[in-house]
Amino acid sequence: MEKTLVLIKPDGVQRGLAGRVIARFEQKGLKIVAMKMLHMDRDLATRHYAIHKGKAFFEDLVDFITSGPIVALVTEAPNAVAMVRTMMGDTDPAKAQPGTIRGDFGIDIGHNVFHGSDAPENASTEIALFFSAREILSYERELDRWLY
Repeated sequence: MEKTLVLIKPDGVQRGLAGRVIARFEQKGLKIVAMKMLHMDRDLATRHYAIHKGKAFFEDLVDFITSGPIVALVTEAPNAVAMVRTMMGDTDPAKAQPGTIRGDFGIDIGHNVFHGSDAPENASTEIALFFSAREILSYERELDRWLY
């Protein structure tokens, strides 16, 4: 089973979309194995977005993600990263297909509701920034035998 990180950004939390976003993952069959609400500080945001350091939009990105509470979760499924990325839609909601989360809820490229890891290797690194191994649960759902 593959795990991936999802962050519901401040715009998603402020607009009351966290539950709807989480429900869509559950309806797809992704298993939530860790979840918490937090207010990301600048240090964590800088580490999380380190790949963008030096780019023109980096400071705005850090300012935005630290502007309010977020919901961090780890989902699990075969090909979880690809599943979440497909469900997300394009980074720019104006280009995202209807039916994707960003296509349905995103406002603009800066307010696109959530972040999802872009590759399995990056998912492991990102998950470790937000969750200790003890916080990630392993459990069976009756549904799993029907899905996997």
